[in-house]
Amino acid sequence: MPINQHTSTPQKRLENLMAARLAEGADKEKIDQRIWDSFGEKWCVMFTDLSGFSRGTEKFGIIHFMQIIFESERLILPIIEDFDGFLIKREGDSLLVLFKRPEKALLCCKKIHEVLHEYNKTKSEEEQILFCVGLGYGEILNIGYADVFGAEVNAASKLGEDTAKAWEVLVTENVKKEINQLDEKEIRSFKFLPIDFVPPGAKGSYKVIF
Repeated sequence: MPINQHTSTPQKRLENLMAARLAEGADKEKIDQRIWDSFGEKWCVMFTDLSGFSRGTEKFGIIHFMQIIFESERLILPIIEDFDGFLIKREGDSLLVLFKRPEKALLCCKKIHEVLHEYNKTKSEEEQILFCVGLGYGEILNIGYADVFGAEVNAASKLGEDTAKAWEVLVTENVKKEINQLDEKEIRSFKFLPIDFVPPGAKGSYKVIF
């Protein structure tokens, strides 16, 4: 069945709307609303990172750390799937993942910690997988599950890739606020400790203690 010539991919629609926004005399407010109507959704955004990756690459070589990335994904991706996460992209030693609910993202992190700690027991120091995470939650632009944009995306990236140390799970104020509304026993046992660094676009940030 032929594709309707008037339909477009999410990426092409966004390109067309952005081109219209750049045109002289464009009604930017109206076009912005069309963009949010087309792509705006509420998600929990997860950025994962492998602590010490850059320094370790210099010492042991890139092939060694390609192995670490391969092993980490072999262990982590099935857990993300089990907790209903969507892998959006890989960037070096980092993963960008979406969850509809922040509690599932946190439960996923807890399970990943358990699995990786057990895995590391049998590995030498240089072969251990040291995991860290940043989480944000709120309205973002989801471009066909190929890319995402928004303040909470940027905040999660800064927390997960630039701020978190090994085994830390850092979250924005929005994540904490949403979690604190839930009554499940396991979720209520999570503790949120404020940290000094607050990424642009976030109202606060916290380290999660499972």
